[in-house]
This record gives sequence, structure tokens and C-alpha cells, in this order.
Amino acid sequence: MPKVVVDVMPKPEILDPQGKAVLGALPRLGFDGVSDVRQGKRFELEVDGEVTDEVLARVHEMAGTLLSNPVIENFTVHVDEAVADTPDVVS
Repeated sequence: MPKVVVDVMPKPEILDPQGKAVLGALPRLGFDGVSDVRQGKRFELEVDGEVTDEVLARVHEMAGTLLSNPVIENFTVHVDEAVADTPDVVS
């Protein structure tokens, strides 16, 4: 089934306390070289049939209405082009 992905991130001018907490923890865990962290959300929507312009428009509407808060968040919508037989990295 085709998958459409919606990535939601806080707008640049919005404080991100979760991202700051992660940024502060990374050096304590031995991970250096990261200058900023922003934490967001990812939604993966499996859609019936082909992904058409109309389907993408509906997902865009969903993202702006339910999946994000347009006052404090930006979102992007894209089709997941990942090959089905590519193994996921799981730890």
C-alpha cells in the first residue's frame, strides 16, 4: 500500500524544550558535534489505491486541520518512496 508521510516540526521561532533537553543530554552520553536539536512528529498514512494529486490535497488538509497546530508548527507532506524489501535498522 502506498504511504504518505507528514512531518510536523515546531516553527523556528517557537521554543522547543524537548529538543533542548535532548541537546543537553547528548554530550553527557558521549555524543559530541551536535549544535541544535528540534523535536517533531511524524505521521505515516497508508492510503487506498494510487497516490494522486487529490489524495495529497486531502492529506495536506488533514495535516493542517488535525495533525498539526498551524499557529506553532509547520508541516511537510511527501510520498514514502522507500523500497519495501529494504530492511529497517532496529536497535
